[in-house]
Amino acid sequence: MLPFFLSSALYFYLWTPDSPPSLVSAGVKAAPAVLLAAAVLSWNGGQSVLGVAGGLIFSAVGDCCLVWPELFLHGMGAFAVAHLFYSLTFLSRRYATYSSPSSLNRFLYLILFLVGGGVYIYLYPFLRKAPDSNLLTPGVGVYIVLIVAMAGLAIRTRHTATLLGSLTFMVSDATLALQVFKAVPPMQNGQIVVMVTYYLAQLLIAMGDIKAVETTDFNSKWKKP
Repeated sequence: MLPFFLSSALYFYLWTPDSPPSLVSAGVKAAPAVLLAAAVLSWNGGQSVLGVAGGLIFSAVGDCCLVWPELFLHGMGAFAVAHLFYSLTFLSRRYATYSSPSSLNRFLYLILFLVGGGVYIYLYPFLRKAPDSNLLTPGVGVYIVLIVAMAGLAIRTRHTATLLGSLTFMVSDATLALQVFKAVPPMQNGQIVVMVTYYLAQLLIAMGDIKAVETTDFNSKWKKP
């Protein structure tokens, strides 16, 4: 994980609020997600291409798009695909061992959807004022459903790192949306909060996936006659 931490530190070292969009800044911003994807692939193999590693790659694409404000919708679409990849992974066999329906889980699902719905309701009037509101208004709604569903499936896995990563991702995206759509006054360190929580979320989700494979392999060895 050392390359991930070094690339994250490089991003915060080079980032300045007034830095113009460029291929270099896009590459630096996306590097941590790409390096995490490489780590997950090296540990879990090709099975992660359509799972967490694939989600990290699409996240890196989203990172690049968000460097240019006019590509916000493209970035949101890339992150939506990433959440779909994560959701499919959390439904896979190596996580299913830890899942069982319970009243507590259902209560937590309800809380998540209430929070997601509350965020959308709060953002709605600001979305209607934004350029491309005809696309943004439904698009943000769909995105919120996807990220909330992803976090709900993370609860199902009962992996602490996976759950914390998913919830932190929601915090990061909510913080970003509130700033992008000017739903809150300008935050002095808003971008830093967004990126710290974002990188932390991706790290936790990647670690959760690696841990899930380790546990599955361990259980498989014990089940052999």
